[in-house]
Amino acid sequence: MIRSHFKGVLVEGNKTYAEVTRDIALPTETKPSRWWYAAMTLATLALLAGAWALYETFAYGLGTWGINNTVAWGWDIINFVWWIGIGHAGTAFTIFLLIFRQKWASSINRTAEAMTVFAVLCAALFPLLHMGRPWLAFYILPYPNTRGPLWLNYNSPLFWDVLAISTYLLMSITLWYFGMIPDLATIRDRSKSKFKKTIYGIFAMGWSGSAIQYNRYESLNKILGGLAAPLVISVHSIVALDFAVSVIPGWHTTIFPPYFFVGAIFSGFAMVLTIMIMLRKVLKIKDFVTDKHLEFIARVLQFGSLIIGSSYLMEIFIAWYSGVEYEAFTFLHVRASGNFSSDFWIMVLCNAIMPQFFWFKKFRKSLFWLFIISIMINIGMWFERFVIIVSSLSQDFLPANWATYKPTLVDIGLYVGTFGLFMAGMLMFIRFIPIIAINEVKGISKLGYEENKEKE
Repeated sequence: MIRSHFKGVLVEGNKTYAEVTRDIALPTETKPSRWWYAAMTLATLALLAGAWALYETFAYGLGTWGINNTVAWGWDIINFVWWIGIGHAGTAFTIFLLIFRQKWASSINRTAEAMTVFAVLCAALFPLLHMGRPWLAFYILPYPNTRGPLWLNYNSPLFWDVLAISTYLLMSITLWYFGMIPDLATIRDRSKSKFKKTIYGIFAMGWSGSAIQYNRYESLNKILGGLAAPLVISVHSIVALDFAVSVIPGWHTTIFPPYFFVGAIFSGFAMVLTIMIMLRKVLKIKDFVTDKHLEFIARVLQFGSLIIGSSYLMEIFIAWYSGVEYEAFTFLHVRASGNFSSDFWIMVLCNAIMPQFFWFKKFRKSLFWLFIISIMINIGMWFERFVIIVSSLSQDFLPANWATYKPTLVDIGLYVGTFGLFMAGMLMFIRFIPIIAINEVKGISKLGYEENKEKE
């Protein structure tokens, strides 16, 4: 018998397989509730704000943004890195499930994968717009052409980002879609509408649930999981190298790739915790996403916070110990005690201090504190990207070049628009696709009960 590495019952209620299917498929078979329409209305308003900001950007150019000759990277790159970090959780959960055989992740991995897809789409928008002429974006794609000597600049961090984002997005969509095929077939078979049967049948790709199909399906998932494992590390490491290969104080450091990678996992898991707490409440899936699941994510955040806090201390120590006056000035006088001190200490509070309350069982068991701290972490991770990018650019080597930076309404509108895109995508996902993998949860639904019987 396969044993779970997760102590306790993975699915509460001692449900039959028919009950598992019924409860998980219910949101796709009934009309949306009022909360869904309210959330979609909010997402639509955010998308309208983003559409206005896009129009302003296309019509009048990047002068509508807050960037200037000194701070050439502003909210656009901050939000790009932040959304990429949010998108790391889905692949991480898939790797936990497939490679490390963490059965508890079965109830969460599909929602995390959906979150990854929509977060990466939001992230990809910012570098495209920051080019200034987004209609020429095809020039950075590696495809055969007749442009003669004009070819891609492989030394350009922009090209690295294109490869990283496109590869990660393709793999994320592949993992997400192939994992849904058995459940799409389940919805197809349960549907009474011919139209729905046809649509779900097309995407189910003729799935019949035979033993040979399951064997090939599991083999494919393992292969895809193995291919995706390096992406979890490489994608955000490549984004970190955008900064590390420069000579700007505060950026030119070898700690950035692992630092960015851990930060991405940290912020991604925090967003998963936020979303699962809300979905657990509105969709009434407490039997599948139990308190133990949320507590385990809190443990991951607690461990990640220790690494993030150690990285903050290491950066400051190396800046002081190195004797490089520019590094010491950036970390000690600009960030810790200068113009960006409030942003810096918000970052430290949210990322390094607040998650340490998860050492106490009272906080890990409280949905209120889980929700509040998970939101604080993502606020803190946004401030981390803001501090890294803006503080190093606004006060560099030459005081004559120093300049302030403030976002404009267009910057804010673009950011709000990405939230609208993310929310709309997640809401459509909840409406038409089972947010929990039915076929995977069935395989673990009896584990805790069987182990308890063996002990008795």
